[in-house]
Amino acid sequence: MNDRAAAELLPFVRREVDGRGVVTLTLDRPQSFNALSEGMLASLQDELDAIALDEGVRAVVIAATGKAFSAGHDLKEMRSAPSLAYYETLFAQCARVMLTIQRLPVPVIARVQGIATAAGCQLVAACDLAVAVDSARFAVSGVNLGLFCSSPSVPLSRNLGRKAAFEMLVTGEFISAEEARAKGLVNRVVAADALDRELESLLAAIVAKPRVAVALGKRLFYRQLENGIEAAYEDAGQTMACNMMEPEALEGVQAFIDKRKPAWAK
Repeated sequence: MNDRAAAELLPFVRREVDGRGVVTLTLDRPQSFNALSEGMLASLQDELDAIALDEGVRAVVIAATGKAFSAGHDLKEMRSAPSLAYYETLFAQCARVMLTIQRLPVPVIARVQGIATAAGCQLVAACDLAVAVDSARFAVSGVNLGLFCSSPSVPLSRNLGRKAAFEMLVTGEFISAEEARAKGLVNRVVAADALDRELESLLAAIVAKPRVAVALGKRLFYRQLENGIEAAYEDAGQTMACNMMEPEALEGVQAFIDKRKPAWAK
């Protein structure tokens, strides 16, 4: 068995969890630039589904090995047996992964150490937050092959302004990490040797907060974006009222009044 064949027998996604409940899912197919093949998508889905049921999880990091975060769908796999039914199934599988990320009750952070193109860029956009190295580059380049990145356009247009997103989609051109930060695709950009420190800074701020408040807030954040402003305010008000009745919020407010640190249960 050659090295490539041996590598294909290893898990597509490696899972690690620390003592705080931070789960790191690492895309581990560097030889194929972590393409979102059927196998990769299925592995990601299984891990995300398990996380959704685990109340001990506080945050999720999606990372990758090698030079690329993800180069998008596996084009060789896509071309091997072309049919409308196959493509519909593949893109539905991909959409399910992206929606599962949004529906998780905890923040999901993309740790971007290399290029992210097409569906790989979509994965970054689908995550709640993103930290990238300054050498990372981003593109939705399907249009260069005659395939408009329709699915990536969904989270991309919800991260960037319309004109910035559309320019990326119709030109297929790369943008730098700094451009991605300025346009709203990533939150923080740092040198490669500072990537994990910056990620840890973000994680520490998140896990210090009550899980219930973050979960309520994340659900509301995405829900209200799809509503008109009156419905959004109504939903937000109801969510805050429910949040205020949680023991963690009552303790937090009382601690502020008492000028002390809150003693949250979790």
